[in-house]
Amino acid sequence: MTALAEDTKELLTLGTATLYEASGLDCFLDPAFRPSWDGAQMVGRAVPVSAQIGDNLALHHGIEAAGPGDVLVVDAGGAPFGYWGEVMAVAAQARGISGLVIDGGVRDTQQLASLGFPAFSTAISIRGTIKNWPGTVGRPITLRGRVVRRGDIVVADRDGIVVFPADEYDRVLAAARARAEKEASYLDRLRSGETTLDVYDFRQLGVPDGAR
Repeated sequence: MTALAEDTKELLTLGTATLYEASGLDCFLDPAFRPSWDGAQMVGRAVPVSAQIGDNLALHHGIEAAGPGDVLVVDAGGAPFGYWGEVMAVAAQARGISGLVIDGGVRDTQQLASLGFPAFSTAISIRGTIKNWPGTVGRPITLRGRVVRRGDIVVADRDGIVVFPADEYDRVLAAARARAEKEASYLDRLRSGETTLDVYDFRQLGVPDGAR
């Protein structure tokens, strides 16, 4: 975890869009996942959790199973219940957990922002939950078509979320650095007055009817 923790600031500066495009992988999560408060962002290793619809007992087990630098990634069936709130965020922070991604709802968003606990969800909901099924923790889950395994790298910001295998980390980071450097040179050329058609060599792709 040490290398990932040391790279956190750089990964967030590079951003999810650059990491995704540089990776060459189908590693983005569905855009339905949104930050529960403005400015939420995180980097960590996935701890997958599967919860029954309307039941958040599995999330409590997930908090116990996770540790410093981990991100709880939860399949809650996309149901708009308040699976997570202030109390669980405080418990998670005490264990060093970096954040939450859940296909389902969270609540207490003002308190989550005050705590600085990053939570990305598909709903904001105050609807209560039950505690009957302990679910699964650590087993692979599928979030809207994307498989997430324990130890996968998770990066989330206001643009979206990327999740990719840990054994791809060094390659993805190197590719993202190269892409960011290349884009910086493109921006310099654009500021000097060149067009995107020339900078990206798009003219070879054809000219629209009626263009000069």
